Amino acid sequence: MEVAYQDIHRDIVELSKAGNRKAQYQLYRLYSKAMFNICYRMLNSFEEAEDLLQEAFTDAFNKLESFRYESSFGAWLKRIVVNKCINHVKKRKADLVITDDLPENPNQDDSTDFDTVEMEVKKVHKAMELLPEGYRVIFSLYLIEGYDHSEIAEIMGITESTSKSQFSRAKVKIKELIKTL
Repeated sequence: MEVAYQDIHRDIVELSKAGNRKAQYQLYRLYSKAMFNICYRMLNSFEEAEDLLQEAFTDAFNKLESFRYESSFGAWLKRIVVNKCINHVKKRKADLVITDDLPENPNQDDSTDFDTVEMEVKKVHKAMELLPEGYRVIFSLYLIEGYDHSEIAEIMGITESTSKSQFSRAKVKIKELIKTL
């Protein structure tokens, strides 16, 4: 017997499935800010983030019948948003700087442990905006959105080791950028 996930917004989701526009708007209000933040972090463009947010919600409402409470509505919607952003990045044919054979950064200071360095939040956000797109997407998916490297590899169509190396390079680049901010 399959156990369905208890969603705190189940009533609103069910009304939305039935086509209730007020309920759909309520779901939008509940989740739009968090989903916009994901879009913005991944795309680094306010306008593109707004556009993709609207497209993601449209897709979600069109696919709402397929939502089976196997996860929370928020997690289901987040997956749609992340996939929408990644597909958009791929369509732009952006330089993702994703290769398995890039040399490790020879200037990396191993004495500085990234996890223990205290940085100001604004500097980190600014540095993230300056990252090459591929680094930023993987950095955001892993560190901020909480995906693991195998999930990122699957989503982006890359190997797990590529995800790990790109994340590692993104951390090094973040440290370099913060020094200049």
